[in-house]
Amino acid sequence: MDKLFDSPWILRITALVLAVLMFFYVKSLLGEGITSTTNNHVDILTDVPLEAYYDSDNLIVTGLPETVDVTIEGPMQIVLNTKLKKDFKIFVDLNSLLIGEHRVKIRTEAFSDKLAVKVNPEYITVSIEEKVTAELPIDPEMNSSLINDSYVLNSMVAEPSTVFVTGAKSVISSINYVKATVTGNPGIDRSFEQDAEVKVLDNKLNKLDVAIEPVKVKVKVNLVEYHRDVPIRIQQVGTPMEGVTINRLTSTTPSVQVYGPKSIIDGLTELVVEFDVSKIENPGQYEVNLPVPNGVTKLSANNVLVQASVTKEETPVEENETSNGAVTDTNNGIQTPNTEDPNTTNNTETNNSNE
Repeated sequence: MDKLFDSPWILRITALVLAVLMFFYVKSLLGEGITSTTNNHVDILTDVPLEAYYDSDNLIVTGLPETVDVTIEGPMQIVLNTKLKKDFKIFVDLNSLLIGEHRVKIRTEAFSDKLAVKVNPEYITVSIEEKVTAELPIDPEMNSSLINDSYVLNSMVAEPSTVFVTGAKSVISSINYVKATVTGNPGIDRSFEQDAEVKVLDNKLNKLDVAIEPVKVKVKVNLVEYHRDVPIRIQQVGTPMEGVTINRLTSTTPSVQVYGPKSIIDGLTELVVEFDVSKIENPGQYEVNLPVPNGVTKLSANNVLVQASVTKEETPVEENETSNGAVTDTNNGIQTPNTEDPNTTNNTETNNSNE
């Protein structure tokens, strides 16, 4: 056995094995974030929650980080126990501070006296302000490009119509918009309801750090088919009857609502209605059907009344002798006696011969 340990190769191999074991041991310690000095061990506790003590019912504090990093140094066993139990406290006490801006030191509690504790950051700057609650109206919104081309947004109503916003006084005074945004897939062609999250924004559309109640509201979106008033123009077609003159044609309805895709409806400047005058003999109102242009889905009326101003020439009076010697007025059928009656002439001639 003694000869075995006297061999230089055995000693070399043993030294190599011990060196490898020591290497992996040190590496494992470094991987856990633990380093060792002569007698102490150091560990970094990350993302430790920071507590703050102040009158939260009446005050708002800004500038507080949610977490901090804490470095602890001391005997290895105490370091490990502290890391596992986490029975310590990291906090700031603001109860004695007035409204305004303050630089305060982060304090520690419940650490072992044998540990050296360092908080990063050590100091923080906080702003203490009065807490304010305001009731503000909601402005629901929707991207119009999501709506089908044949429809248009008629109204959007949020229920409830207002929310309660709580925050620092300076933040509340900087509120410019309270939005509830409705989303969806392109091509929406019917009315609908949707729950929308409420966002409070400043004049640069930055989201503000405030408490909102309720955080969601129901938005009712009402869509109607796109339409526009288009003027009516009466166009005369056909040839008037003989002796009839068409003076003027006017519609009792000056315009009509035309429904359909926006790209088509906006291109219409007038709706031409053809009116056939070939059978018109007397002035008056005439009902005419409205034509539906290509691409238009419907009209607000199917027909309109056309007022026709007409002049008709009078028939000339003609006189004809009747068989009994009377003259008949062909216009009114009234007969008048003939003053040159042949019987009267014959009687005169007889009386003269007898004398």
